[in-house]
Amino acid sequence: MTKSIQFGRRSSADQVLAGIDLTGKRIIVTGCNSGLGYETMNAFAANGATVIGLARTIEAASRACAQASPVCIPVACDLTNFDSIVAALATIHGLAQPLDAIVANAGIANQPSLATHYGVELQFLTNHIGHFMLVNGLVDLLREGSGRIVLVSSAASITKAPIEGIMFDNLDGHRFYEPSTFYAQSKLASALYARELSRRLAGRGITVNSADPGAARTGMRKGLVARLFAKTAARAAATQAFLAASPETAGVTGEYWSNCRIAAGSALLQDTVLARRLWDVSQAILDRCHHIGDKPLQRAA
Repeated sequence: MTKSIQFGRRSSADQVLAGIDLTGKRIIVTGCNSGLGYETMNAFAANGATVIGLARTIEAASRACAQASPVCIPVACDLTNFDSIVAALATIHGLAQPLDAIVANAGIANQPSLATHYGVELQFLTNHIGHFMLVNGLVDLLREGSGRIVLVSSAASITKAPIEGIMFDNLDGHRFYEPSTFYAQSKLASALYARELSRRLAGRGITVNSADPGAARTGMRKGLVARLFAKTAARAAATQAFLAASPETAGVTGEYWSNCRIAAGSALLQDTVLARRLWDVSQAILDRCHHIGDKPLQRAA
């Protein structure tokens, strides 16, 4: 960054990309069918980018892509289903085109009762493990020297995560389950993953950052007061759009961002041992659970 950033809490995704020509850029956005994901995809497409929009079903992805731009490409990707992620990876690799950015936006929050799949609590599986598998399977498509990855985190990762950061002995919720704690844990995992992936991809010149979108008026927000004080989806999408496509953020990596600015994030983001352990445990979950044909998991270096 060569100058002071002019954007902040009230900036929208369209505003942070105003005047930026994204023609020829190819960007992936997960959770493209609603809320922040749709606003992010729409802002990229309005500036000329081809967006590969991922949603849980092909019907949802197709509707959102058709609304944003006729050149957007819909892909089904259910982040709770490893078969679906493998199919999405095959589809994207089959396009045989390089990627300029990946925005890992999709997520679920505050599930009222414990649900697990593959022996993993659903919020951790969706928000972290699913994206860990997807992004690691796409890093070889990112352009050398300019590719960007944005992992969407949350301020809850600072205020509500477990004191140890990640409850490695309770990822299935068998000891206890509290919705907001498990949501915060999953979003801390996203930010830790961004730090570790940034370190691993530094030699390729690919930037990896995490972003707190702030409280947004989406389907995740409950209650009238919360919605009144929340950002619009367009404003909440600004930071991730800024990181993925603005020249102002080129070359900045391994940071936690909020309101289009570098922020402190959780103190645990400085714990490289924790970040590496999370990587190893995440990979072990995939190695244990993922047995689909003879196709091996693709891993970042």
